[in-house]
Amino acid sequence: MQISASVRDVTRYVALLRAVNLGATRRVPMPRLREVLTARGYGAVRTHLASGNVLLESPLPEAELAADLSAAIADHFALDVPVVVRTADELAAVLAADPLGHVATDAARYAVTFYAEPLDPERVAALPAAENGEHVVRGRELYAWLPEGFQRSSTAGRSWDRLLGAAGTTRNWNTVRKLVELTR
Repeated sequence: MQISASVRDVTRYVALLRAVNLGATRRVPMPRLREVLTARGYGAVRTHLASGNVLLESPLPEAELAADLSAAIADHFALDVPVVVRTADELAAVLAADPLGHVATDAARYAVTFYAEPLDPERVAALPAAENGEHVVRGRELYAWLPEGFQRSSTAGRSWDRLLGAAGTTRNWNTVRKLVELTR
C-alpha cells in the first residue's frame, strides 16, 4: 500500500510492535523498518529503542494503519507482528492519567500494556487482585506497578492476554514518557 495525503490530512501516531527484538528470534532491525515505512509513504518515520516503537505520520485511521504496518512487517521481515497504534494525543492522555503515580516510585517498574480495542468490562472486573504491586485498567490500557520488578513479580507473570481475552504490548513508564516527548 502506498500512502499519500496532503499535510493537513495526516495524524501523528505512535505504533507499538508486539514482541520484537526480545531475543535471537523475531528480529526487526529498526533502521530497515524506517526505510520500509518511509518507502511505503509514511511521513516523519522515527523509531525509539529496538523494542518496536515507531513514530510516524499517516492519513490512515488507526485500524487501517495497524493492519498496514503489520502487513509491511510480514512482507519485509516474514514475521506476524501485531501492532497497537495510538495518536500522539492519546498517548499523552495515557501519561497524564497516571493512575498509579501516587505509589509508583520507580518508572522502570511501572508499566502500561496497550490494547487495540477496549477491554471487556466483565473480564476486567474478574481480574484477580494484585499480590505484590497494583494494576488498574483505564480504557484500552492496563497500568501495572511492579515494585519487585518484572522478573520477580507474580503479578507480572500473569497472562494478562488470557485473563483479558486480548493481546497487548507493554512499555515501561520511562518509554511511555519518552514517546510522548518525541511526539511533541
